[in-house]
Amino acid sequence: MIKKVSRNEMRKARHARVRESVSGTSERPRLCVFRSNANIEAQIIDDTKGVTLVSASSLEKELKLTNGGNIDAAKVVGAELAKRAKKAKINTVVFDRGGYLYHGRVKALADAARDGGLEF
Repeated sequence: MIKKVSRNEMRKARHARVRESVSGTSERPRLCVFRSNANIEAQIIDDTKGVTLVSASSLEKELKLTNGGNIDAAKVVGAELAKRAKKAKINTVVFDRGGYLYHGRVKALADAARDGGLEF
């Protein structure tokens, strides 16, 4: 009997395939998105040093989100990430959608980050 591979395992395979070519540098770090059913998180990572430069999450108390798993929360997280990136003098990034479809919450986070001043 053929076993069906879980959606998360397929996502991880897509992410690994993309990560072979997408890498963040000091001049242009990688904006990585992780989404669960309940929350969404984003980090800006310098892969040459292996360091997270800036991060934002719907779990943070200061964002005052009642539901972290919807499009409105993704917009807030994206805007907060862009604000923190500007403070850290980061203007351009490489977008890494983490194997997720560029739709819904991932798209909302990306659009909010672009509106906040990040270029990708």
